Amino acid sequence: MDRKFNILATTSRGYEGLARSELRFLFERIGDAAPTIERTGVSGLVSVRTDMDAVDAISRLRTLLHQTPYEFRFTLRIIPIEKVVCTGLGEIQQAVVELASKIGDNETFRVTVEKRFTAMHSKDIIEKVAANIKRRVNLTKPDKVVLIEILGGVTGVSVIEPQEILSIMKEKLL
Repeated sequence: MDRKFNILATTSRGYEGLARSELRFLFERIGDAAPTIERTGVSGLVSVRTDMDAVDAISRLRTLLHQTPYEFRFTLRIIPIEKVVCTGLGEIQQAVVELASKIGDNETFRVTVEKRFTAMHSKDIIEKVAANIKRRVNLTKPDKVVLIEILGGVTGVSVIEPQEILSIMKEKLL
């Protein structure tokens, strides 16, 4: 798996190949003719490396979704990743410290952990990461989400606004 991905996309289990083809087509439509799209080894999850800014790419994909929703058949969610590190509490904590400055003084945050192929406990990760962020926590409507996506030995970390994750089915219903 490419450790230089900046987007993760989910699909139904067994549809990774179709999702990869769909994503290749969609990224071409938004201006990236050569993204690297690979299987992650996790059922229902593919990684994308685009030269575009991940949040901007997702914004463009959202616009495309509203224009032509029928072109999104296999991709379920598209998630921006700002930093990729080796899986370990220290490495994850350091990545979050580097990105936490994006949380304003008066903003709230939530830590969300998606873990696959790891024995680490979500509670341990959240406690370690949240201890370094001196902002208020809001679990229901945070201004920012500290997103930790663990894929075995590799972890993607982002500090993003909740709407920067593109959930295809929710958007189609709007």
